[in-house]
Parts: sequence; C-alpha cells; structure tokens
Amino acid sequence: MPLRIVFMGTPEFAVPALAEILSAGHDVAAVYTQPPRPAGRGMEARKSPVQLFAESGRIPVMTPKSLKGAAEQETFRAHAADVGVVVAYGLILPKPILDAPLSGCLNLHASALPRWRGAAPIQRAIMAGDSATAVMVMRMDEGLDTGPVCLAERVPIGRDSTAGELHDALARIGAGLMVRALAAIERGSLDCTPQPQEGVSYAAKIEKSEARIDFERPAIEVHNLIRALSPFPGAWFEAGPPGRTERVKVLRSELAEGSGRAGTILDGALTIACGEGAIRLAVLQRAGRRPVSADEFLRGFALTPGTRLGSPQ
Repeated sequence: MPLRIVFMGTPEFAVPALAEILSAGHDVAAVYTQPPRPAGRGMEARKSPVQLFAESGRIPVMTPKSLKGAAEQETFRAHAADVGVVVAYGLILPKPILDAPLSGCLNLHASALPRWRGAAPIQRAIMAGDSATAVMVMRMDEGLDTGPVCLAERVPIGRDSTAGELHDALARIGAGLMVRALAAIERGSLDCTPQPQEGVSYAAKIEKSEARIDFERPAIEVHNLIRALSPFPGAWFEAGPPGRTERVKVLRSELAEGSGRAGTILDGALTIACGEGAIRLAVLQRAGRRPVSADEFLRGFALTPGTRLGSPQ
C-alpha cells in the first residue's frame, strides 16, 4: 500500500529522490522547501529546484521560514503523513515535527556517517582526499545527523572526481536507496543501527575565504580544493596586469611533475609550482564567461612561464 509522505528538501540534490518517490507510486501530500532567495546579477527571488519540480507536478508546496511555531507544527501534523522524507532541506526540525509522521522522519545524507556530519559532506570528503564516501538513509533524531542508519551504499571517489560529479552520483544512488527504505517501511521491516561513537567528523559550511587557491600548499591539497569546489563556488586565483587583476576560477586540474617557487608558472601548459610538487590547470573560467581548456584560456589571457601568480605581473 503506498505511503502518505511529506517531502522536505531544497537543492538540486533532493530532486531525484522526490522524483523516485513519485515514480514508486507514493502519495506526496506536501513538499516543504526553503523560501525563494535573491540570486543572480539582478538579485531576483528564485524558487528552489525542489519547489520548481513540485509545482510542475502540482504538488502543494510549503515555504515556512521556521518550523518552531505552534501554527507551523499544527499545519505539518494536519498532513497526516506516514513518514517524512528529508533531503538537504536546510532547516532544523524540532521534536514535534520529527514525531508527527506515524513512522517518523527519514533523512538522506551524502557521507559515510559518522564521518562528515553537517552541511557540506561532499566537498569536505574531497578536500580531505577521501578515497570513498557513502550515501545513507538515517532515521532522524534531534541531533545533527546523529540518528541510526537504516540503509547505506558506499561510493568510491576517483582521484580527479569533482564535487559536481560526486553530487550527481550520490543523488542518483540515494534516490533509489530512499525508495528501498520506504518499501521496507511498507513491509514493517526497516531496521536501523546506531552510528559508531568513533570516527565522528563535521562538514562545516564552505566559507568564501576557503575558495582562494594558496599555491604555497602541497599540490595534492591544491588539487583537492579545486575539485571539491567545482563547479560551485569554484576555487580561484588572481592574475593580470597591475591594477587590472581579475579572479580566475579553476574547475579542473591534474597533478603534474615540476618544482619551483610556489605559484610560478613552469611551462606553456599552465603547470604551476606548489609548496610541494606541481599542478596543471586544465579547465578555467573568467568572470562572466564559459569554462574553457587551458589552451583556449591562454589564447585570450597572457600568462607566460616564469610569471608568479599572486605577484605583480
């Protein structure tokens, strides 16, 4: 028998799970998502990807700024849900919300819990150089990603994998995993296991200051930063003549052979010396322009061997 579900999610990562739940025949009574936010050059209010998807399927959408008030909690209870499904929603769920659905709330989390609890698990796993991660269905409690794990699937992280690539893979795998968890609830057989007490780490939100590339760091750390922040927000460096420098994002890189003073361009292929080793910048993007290969970038932006990035040109 199909379940009656309240779905709670906001970014693109959550859309595949909502789509799979609908395809499985479940009744989505309402979708909760973050309110429209100003974005883009014109700072116009934009609806979340989840809201756009839900509205295209004529599913009722709720966009409360908080769920702490009695009125919001009563509205949530009135949906009479069998289960709440939460995927990157962005609001803390107070206990009355967690307890309202008959079978509680399930969360889809993109890490190998208890490693990388928190807001940016995909980016932090890549930054740390992890060789694998996971996507997990967890029964929610009042803690930050502390609930017992019900289903999990491990996913390898390639040496050159970007956050965008890993995001898409985990969203796809996680959508199927959540549907499996809902099927287990229908059968009355969803078993969940408490998380280990050891190995806890937290994936803090990415700060703007972290995106600037520091070529004094070892090449492997620079490479991991670039791929962890690709495609968004994008790791960057400054380059250009004095008084006219601009930010250049690096969306893809490769570890390379070479050495020299950190930040120095070593050849015509944009190999850059780092604090240890070297890195080759493979895909770059100037502000307001499309991403291009290093060869195409150099045809429109003069960076010659011997130039030291971050120093006067």
